[in-house]
Formats: sequence, structure tokens, C-alpha cells
Amino acid sequence: MVTFTVEHNAFRQLVRDFAEKEIGPHGDEWEANGIFPAHELFSKMGQLGLLGVEYDERYGGQGADHLFTVILHEELGRVGPGGVALGIGVQTDMATPSLHRFGSDELKQKFLVPAIKGEAVCSVAVTEPDAGSDVAALRTRAVRDGDDWVINGSKLYITNGTQADWICLLARTSDEPGYGSFSQIIVPTNTPGFQVYRKLNKLGMRSSDTAEMTFTDMRVPVGNTIGKIGLGFYQQMSQFQNERLACCYAAVGGMETALTRTADYLKTRRAFGKPLIEKQYINFTLAELSARLDVLRHYNYAAAETYIRGEDAIRFATVGKLEAGRLAREISATCLQFHGGVGYIEETWTARYFRDSPAWSIGGGTDEIMLYVMSRLDGYHA
Repeated sequence: MVTFTVEHNAFRQLVRDFAEKEIGPHGDEWEANGIFPAHELFSKMGQLGLLGVEYDERYGGQGADHLFTVILHEELGRVGPGGVALGIGVQTDMATPSLHRFGSDELKQKFLVPAIKGEAVCSVAVTEPDAGSDVAALRTRAVRDGDDWVINGSKLYITNGTQADWICLLARTSDEPGYGSFSQIIVPTNTPGFQVYRKLNKLGMRSSDTAEMTFTDMRVPVGNTIGKIGLGFYQQMSQFQNERLACCYAAVGGMETALTRTADYLKTRRAFGKPLIEKQYINFTLAELSARLDVLRHYNYAAAETYIRGEDAIRFATVGKLEAGRLAREISATCLQFHGGVGYIEETWTARYFRDSPAWSIGGGTDEIMLYVMSRLDGYHA
């Protein structure tokens, strides 16, 4: 069973205070703008040591255990908006894990250190217009020319894409069959040939900028390859585990806030002479959703314990993400419904949360991909 120490609890309060002061009050503005100021916000987070809690202290990290990561994302999700929590998660647990695990010391000094300090915004680029969940179908190609990679292709749905200073790019680096033909490459976005083709207008997570980007005869040093050439697919699969766990933690924080805010509203909203919260159907429904959320939260903690022990947490991350996405959609719909007409008004938080919640079932692998992975892990696949 997970036990949070005094240090863990102090860290939770630190993150909560920061999020309530530096993120929450600006949520509506950033949603309206379709972007949050990542460089400004990340600089503040870097000063507090919030962008590399588990990373090696030699590179500016805190060297902490994984429970600190759990707390970080729970609290960011709790305060919201979801797009900001997502953008921070990209910086901490989606674009940098491979670099920290497999990158050379030179690469870490050049790219990881400023990311942890909040001096550089980073992103991860895997999905393409014709290859989303089917990672092996990626077409973006890096061809070696002496000491350089010459990169051509495009990437789609890239979070932090319009603000990123560097990108963890997954590209095809050989024509060999199988998964050994991909590599992860650090791409500075000021490299000639790189272009943000367009900023995407999304249904939800509007405070998070999402881009389509292109690479045209872009040259980067072969030395920017993370780990060994040809191992990029396997490294990205490992990186996906961190991404999915972070999504699970953040989703739980958001759901907890949604249920609490809905209950508070129902205590004041009167119908037929009584507060709506006294209606059995309503309080039973909220109780059941709260129970299911508690089960998911403790499942997340079991996943975290497995990760801390150095064991394979792929199944935990897969099941957790599937259930987190589904429960978030159900809770968001219920909270909106229980608010009635006011819940359907854009200025009410319920509308934003309703639009944000489907992202947990799409980004980082759809529900269907999670089921596919589970079917293979559990032997339900021919």
C-alpha cells in the first residue's frame, strides 16, 4: 500500500499552491487565447524544481521517487484547465523520458538541462497524418548524409508544437523490415527546414497549443540521436508508458474536482423545495462515481509502486488509461447534466470539462489501442 511521507505531503501543498496561484486564475484567458505562455510558466516551475522531479540531480533534477510524479500530475489535473496540465505533462513525462534514460551526457547537458530549468519548451512528435496509433507505419524519414540526418516528412497533433524549442522526433532511419528501422532524434525547432504548418483548432484542451509541422531537407547532427540508431521504436514504447501513467494521474485530479464542484452546486440549487443533492438518484449517482474514482486512484498507486520497484508497468498504464478516459467522460457528462441548463452554458466550467474529457481517451493511444495492447498481453489475441 502506498504511504505518503511528510515530504510527499509538503510537495503536494507546494504544487497545489503554485497551481492555484499561477495557473487557475488564468485558465479562462488561456482557453480563450488557445494557448498558455509555456516559457513563462515553465520558468517559474523550473525554479521550484517541478519539471524534473525524478531526473538525475546532475542535470538539474530532484532525484525523487515516482510518487512525487503522481502528486504533481494529480494536483495539476485538480486545478486545471486540462490543456495546461497536458502541456506540462508533455514537458515532464512525454518528451523527456527517453532523453533521460538513453541520451548521451552531451545531449542531456544541451537539451535536458534547459528543459528541467524551464528555459526550453519541448515536445514529442510521433503521430503523422496517415499514421497515428499505428506507429510502425510512420513515413517521416531521416537519411544519413555524413555526420548529419536529412529529415523529410510531417507530424500532426503535436502538443506544445507552436512553442517548442526542441522536439523528440521519431523517424524512420532505415528501410529494414520490422521495428528496428526507427530512431529518436532531438530536433531544435530553429533548424532550417522546420516549419509549424498550422496551429490546430481543437474541440477541447484549448489552452494547450497543438500543431501540424513539416520537415523539408532539414539537417541535424547524427549525434542528436537518442540512444542507439534503430532502437527508437522500443524507446518510444517505453516513453509511452510514462505518458499514459501521467495522463492517469492528471485525469484523477480533474475528476475529483468535478465531483466536488458539482456536489457544492447541488447543495445550493433548490428544486421542489429542497436542495437537489437530497434527491436519492443524484446523491447515489455521485456516490457511485466517487467510489469508482477511488478504485482508479488506488489502481494508479499500485501502478506507481510497480514502477518504483523497477517492474514492468505496461499493463497498469494500459488498463489505467483505458479506465481513466472512460470514467472521465462519464463524470463530465453527469456533472453537466446535474447542472441542468447552466451546465450547458460555455461560461460554466462544466462545458469546458465536458469538451476536455475525451482527450484522455484519444491522446497517447486511443481506447481501442489500449484494448488491443491488453488483448495481446492477456493472450486474447491470435
